[in-house]
Order: sequence, then structure tokens, then C-alpha cells
Amino acid sequence: MTEPARARAVLSNEDFKLLKEAVLFYLKEVQDTPESIKFSHLYHRLNSAVGR
Repeated sequence: MTEPARARAVLSNEDFKLLKEAVLFYLKEVQDTPESIKFSHLYHRLNSAVGR
């Protein structure tokens, strides 16, 4: 019986850092709007992912 192939990460830690930087830049652009909360949460989730 063959074992399934091991899952590979789609994004690297460097990718998460770049995404976090881009989200932070955009968050500054949309501050004081209702959608800024969603981007703030995304920023914090990316921050958690980079720490792993």
C-alpha cells in the first residue's frame, strides 16, 4: 500500500512577512473605515503565522 504524498507548504515564512507588510500598508490607507477591522484581524493572523 502506498502512502499519500506529504503536504507541502504553499507559502514560505518570507511570503507571510511580505503579505503582512502589504496588509499593514493598506490598513493605514483604510483606517477609520468599517473594513479596517477585517484587515486588522488579517494582519494579526499573519503575525501569528510568521511566529510559527
